[in-house]
Amino acid sequence: MSTPEREPFDDERVGTRYRAEVEAAYRKVAAAAAPDAQPQLSRGVLSGYEWALGRAAAAPVTGITGGAPDLGLLTAEVDAVTVQLEDAVQRGVPDDYARGMYDALSWICGQNDQRP
Repeated sequence: MSTPEREPFDDERVGTRYRAEVEAAYRKVAAAAAPDAQPQLSRGVLSGYEWALGRAAAAPVTGITGGAPDLGLLTAEVDAVTVQLEDAVQRGVPDDYARGMYDALSWICGQNDQRP
């Protein structure tokens, strides 16, 4: 008799990634440099991770509030960052910062396999 496979509980995941995997990625980027010395790209990555993990009061681009986001909200934030990257006139943050957010959130959503 085989044991049926079970899906992890939703709270074990952040987007499509395991929470522990996102936590490890966050710690790695955070430890890479002192907060004052981090380049904009790293700050964007950290901002994306913090919001995805439910540690930020609001989404970094859209300002959506309400705790840890689900996959739908994460994907909407990726879309919002994409619009900002494509339209420099509407971008309210430096290009590298937006690129960092995009890299982190698209990885969390499973849109790419390269972890920032």
